[in-house]
Amino acid sequence: QLQLVESGGGSVRAGGSLRLSCKAYGYTYSPYCMGWFRQAPGKEREGVAAIYTGDGSSWYADSAKGRLTISKDNAMNTLYLQMNSLKPEDTAMYYCAATTRTTYAWLLLRESTYGYWGQGTQVTVSS
Repeated sequence: QLQLVESGGGSVRAGGSLRLSCKAYGYTYSPYCMGWFRQAPGKEREGVAAIYTGDGSSWYADSAKGRLTISKDNAMNTLYLQMNSLKPEDTAMYYCAATTRTTYAWLLLRESTYGYWGQGTQVTVSS
């Protein structure tokens, strides 16, 4: 059973940076793609970035472009999200997700695409 464990969240001031990590354990088949989602209080969970683990091609939500970078280390079975120029509106619980199924690019930022989820890591950005 694929398990995902996030780390790296914390509290920063606006303009600061954080790097989130997500380590994958216990899988038989490598994830086909992985993504980062976030959920702010009172809001729905939204996809912010996703990556194909094979060729490393990535997709971003408009809110993430230019500030957030998704990357992977296949040897370490770890997914990353580098977050720069953080804003108070980035405050949310951040979740790592994975799927072992073939997935079209236009589905990568949809919550329903993913069958495996981590427990989340909190990011708080103060003004």
